[in-house]
Amino acid sequence: MDRNHLSSMVPGGLLVRSYIYTAISPIPLSASAGEATQNIAYTFMKSYAGVCLEGVMIVLVCVILSAFASAPPVIDTDASAVSMLWSYIGKIVFNMLILVGTVKMSDRLVKDMMGL
Repeated sequence: MDRNHLSSMVPGGLLVRSYIYTAISPIPLSASAGEATQNIAYTFMKSYAGVCLEGVMIVLVCVILSAFASAPPVIDTDASAVSMLWSYIGKIVFNMLILVGTVKMSDRLVKDMMGL
């Protein structure tokens, strides 16, 4: 899988979640009209802010990762083709693990920060 495809798929999943939050937002926000149900709207706004903050963190990581990945590769002319191939595969796996780990970490971090 190409790096460009991976870096566009991860934020795409987050965008779907933020679109769903935006689509259903009138329902929990209408609960803020009554005093007995204001807690529902407050909890929803906290979780919606968490999703938005998670999106900001993931976009920032994607920008940093793409800058890191676009660095010119170091070519060792003395190495064999198999060695170069394994080096390339190792770099791709490393970048994918960083991206997936960051998504999981940002989800946990936002939930801890927002108290969700």
